[in-house]
Amino acid sequence: MMLEDIDETSVLDLLDKQIVHGLVTDPRIPFARLAGILGVSEQTVARRYRSMRQRGMVHIAGLVNAVPLGSTRWMVRLRSTPDKALRLAEALARLPDVSWVSLLSTGSEVTCMSRPRTLEQRDHLLLNTLPRASQVVGLAAYEIMHRFPLDEEWPRYGRLLTARQRRELGPARRWRDDAGPETAMDLSPGDEAMLALLARDGRVSYAQLAAETGWSATRVARRMAELEQAGVLYFDLDFAIERMGYATRGMLWLRVHPGALDTVGRALATCPEVTFVAVTTGATNLVASVVCRHIAHLYRFVTERLGRLDGITDIEITPALRVFKQAQALLHTDHVTLVPQPKRG
Repeated sequence: MMLEDIDETSVLDLLDKQIVHGLVTDPRIPFARLAGILGVSEQTVARRYRSMRQRGMVHIAGLVNAVPLGSTRWMVRLRSTPDKALRLAEALARLPDVSWVSLLSTGSEVTCMSRPRTLEQRDHLLLNTLPRASQVVGLAAYEIMHRFPLDEEWPRYGRLLTARQRRELGPARRWRDDAGPETAMDLSPGDEAMLALLARDGRVSYAQLAAETGWSATRVARRMAELEQAGVLYFDLDFAIERMGYATRGMLWLRVHPGALDTVGRALATCPEVTFVAVTTGATNLVASVVCRHIAHLYRFVTERLGRLDGITDIEITPALRVFKQAQALLHTDHVTLVPQPKRG
């Protein structure tokens, strides 16, 4: 085990980290239940969560997985002239269906994840908007074919709970990556209203959702469960990772022998540094997002962890110079803030 796995420096104390693990496991867990598991009062858990949110440490959002709606996910690499890369990244961060916008350390490349809700939105972004942008001088799009579930969602604070507490908390509320267009479902105006509100606050109450949709709280809860079961709705947490002691993050673009893809992907999903790993189309066939404490930590991860895996034939490492947007939240220096969400008609 690397030293970085156990030696943590953070503005979060032990109870904060335990609360974070509870929220990572179940982003909508009732505070009363989480408090009972952790042995503190409900008011304490609620106060700690509000403090972390107000300080820009964490943001919970309900997001739409467009794959069961008949669309796809894309990782996009954009080359720009150095003097226009910053403006390109800022513009991409404002697009509602684009996430994980980063300016890479080359200073002239921007990466992002595109989550179009429809094929028309996909084509508009990849075939019209981006190619015609004056800042873009090169574009490569990689379709996500398979995402590997992490053995424990980042930041992997599960070790800070006792075995009994982990059992009481139960399994993680994971999103379904096996959902496909064959399970497609139509979204009603009420669904869209609910999803828009969840995108702004993944912990919004059933009563507020009922008021927004015109449904009963019971119907809201039932429909939310249906959308999760279908793989359409999932919950994600954005963190201000720099304030949690992590100064280096970036992307790994790997070429892996086809017969080793599954083995390598599953192995990476167990690494504490890895926050995302998926098989893609394109010149490289495996992409991973990593978070490290410093560049020396990244070096040790590449040499000690990746170096032991058979089947990797090539690797490109692209550290992030600056991250502008995570799953749903904009990043301003060392804190996260909600990106404005347009109402869907």
